[in-house]
Amino acid sequence: MRCVIARFPFDLTKRGVLESMKGVKPEQVTGESVIIGRHTYPVKQVGQIITRQDRRDFSASEVIRAMTKLGFTCPGLPRIPATTSALSPFPRASAMHGTPGAV
Repeated sequence: MRCVIARFPFDLTKRGVLESMKGVKPEQVTGESVIIGRHTYPVKQVGQIITRQDRRDFSASEVIRAMTKLGFTCPGLPRIPATTSALSPFPRASAMHGTPGAV
């Protein structure tokens, strides 16, 4: 599959990515990741290995797009649902005035 990462075209195959990542020890995942074989790798580590470019030269989303098209699983970051009370630095009016049922 032809894809563009950091403005450079690459012809990537699932088999080629698997071969490139064989024997590579996964770094600690702190952001976006991709599952290759039995290992979960940081997306930037995979991008650096398959493109041979510096990690600062491409975005994680470019690599995620390519890996997803090749059929790899790219689990998202855990999402914590935000509530309005969690976002507001001010207590709700019902809590301030002792209204029954105030949370």
